[in-house]
Order: sequence, then structure tokens, then C-alpha cells
Amino acid sequence: MVQTKYREITKEDLCDFEKEIAEIYATGVIKAPVHLRSGREEQLIQIFKDNSIASEDYVFGHWDSHELALLKGVPREEVKQAILDGKSISLCFPEYKIFCTGIVGSLMGTAVGVAWALQRQNQRGRVYIFCGDMSSETGIFHEAVKYAVSFDLPVVFVVCDNGLSVMTETRKVWGSPEPWFLGTKYEKKIIYFRYKNNYPHSGLGWKIKF
Repeated sequence: MVQTKYREITKEDLCDFEKEIAEIYATGVIKAPVHLRSGREEQLIQIFKDNSIASEDYVFGHWDSHELALLKGVPREEVKQAILDGKSISLCFPEYKIFCTGIVGSLMGTAVGVAWALQRQNQRGRVYIFCGDMSSETGIFHEAVKYAVSFDLPVVFVVCDNGLSVMTETRKVWGSPEPWFLGTKYEKKIIYFRYKNNYPHSGLGWKIKF
């Protein structure tokens, strides 16, 4: 369990929230893309717990960030309302220092910039940026990690590997069973884990006409 400003978030909380959003999405009420996730609840909870991610820390994510918002302390109903408003893939709650976007890799540089500012201004807090396995193959990920390592910035890259790039098997694209950074000096700035998502990449796997 993770102690947030509001309450302890459990695996069941995260699963129940995604299930509720899935049921609402199936009715056609949410008129925007929704990316649901399951199977990584325990890993995310452990990461937040092990790193003592708190109010002074920044969290950056992408289109699959419901769980991150809840773990960062954003109230459940506030997250839900944002999703109902069509912001599922771009959840941003500045007061909780969590920022997300649907554009692949677009926040890598931003996260590193915030970490640079924290270090330069001698402020408390760290930066955590979450991404997928194929996002970790992009050029901007390489550049951001290399810069962070070179200047020892207070930023951690969390790679959540579900083995797929939308519908393409990651390993076929990589041509390797393991990500490029394992066994390199850059690994010290990266948390990596594998999981199986029980939802499709987007939506529920069948077309909804709004």
C-alpha cells in the first residue's frame, strides 16, 4: 500500500477504478480515447513506496496514467471527472505535480529540464517519468537518459514493458529479448519491469460509435 495525502491506495483500488472507467466507456459517454491498464498495479505501488514519492516530487506520464494520478494523491473523483471530460490521455494536475500527454516521448525533455532546475536551485524533490517499452527505444529517451546520467540529475525513468507496441510484439521490433539499456551505465537512472496488460492498447477491443 502507498500512503498518499488522502488515503492508502491498494491494488484493489486501482483495479476497481479501471473497471469502472471501462464500464462507463462502454456506454459511449466518454467521447475521447481511453487507454486502460491492468497487471502492473503491484509494481507501480512498490515503486511509489520504495522511492517514497511525495508531494514535492514530480510525476510525468503518457496516455495510460490513471494509476499514476491516483498514486500521486489526486482524489479519485477528480481523476474520474477529468476522464469523463475527455482528458484520459492527457491528465494534468499541476497542484499535485503530475503531468501527462498522449504524445510519445514528448515529456522526456521536460522531465529532465525540471530535474535540472531542481538541482540548480537546490530544491527538494525528484522527477519520475513513466513510459512504455517502445518509448524507451525512441531517440528522445536516449538523449534524455544520457543527459540525466552525465549531470547526475534527480530524475528516474520508469519503463513499463508490456511486450507490445500497440499490436506489434516489442521483441520483434527490438531484434533482442532485452531492452538496450540493461547492463549499461544508464541503467542506474532507470527502473524497468515487465507485465501483461489485460486490456487492449486502446479502448475495449471493439468499436464504439458515439
